Amino acid sequence: MAASLDNKLVVAISSRALFNFEEENRIFESGDPQAYMKLQLERLDLPARPGIAFSLIKKLLAFNDTAAQRVEVVILSRNDPVSGMRIFRSGHANQIKLERGVFTQGRSPFRYLRPLRAHLFLSANADDVREALAAGFPAARVLTESVLAGSNYPDEVRIAFDGDAVLFSDEAERVFQTQGLDAFQQHESSKAAQPLPEGPFKPLLSALHR
Repeated sequence: MAASLDNKLVVAISSRALFNFEEENRIFESGDPQAYMKLQLERLDLPARPGIAFSLIKKLLAFNDTAAQRVEVVILSRNDPVSGMRIFRSGHANQIKLERGVFTQGRSPFRYLRPLRAHLFLSANADDVREALAAGFPAARVLTESVLAGSNYPDEVRIAFDGDAVLFSDEAERVFQTQGLDAFQQHESSKAAQPLPEGPFKPLLSALHR
């Protein structure tokens, strides 16, 4: 029986966000899925190199100990199950504990976020991120061409949130964009005593404070 996800921070992440699969992905995007699966099978025992979000995931998983499992990382990927085997082996080789995975073989994965009760979805696929946000889930695109995070603070997780349209709604921003500065100032003055509505990343902040 699988361990419960209750009272855990659940982070869903794509394989390309966690590991460097750029060479393999170029073959996948060329329209030859059989060649892609063949390459992944040939490299089954070759651990993938850490990707852009690897450092964050490793630090989050460090909050787990024998007394409490506070964080669950779930692989949510357009990959096939064969590639999934390599992902889990790469996790083991890189000393991160991965226990759950959903592999959709090219189909959009965002529909699995609700059953997983995910608090955050990280992906290199912009369309998947947009669909997740539209469905009400905190999601962010990982830019695979970015520089890997440094190791200056190996025991710290630092997360910065914007306010408008992130922690809080974009209500005021929409007024500014459509009606101008005067209307924006009037809108803010008239609602000064009212709390701002929640934004798309408020559930993540709440989960982090549990």
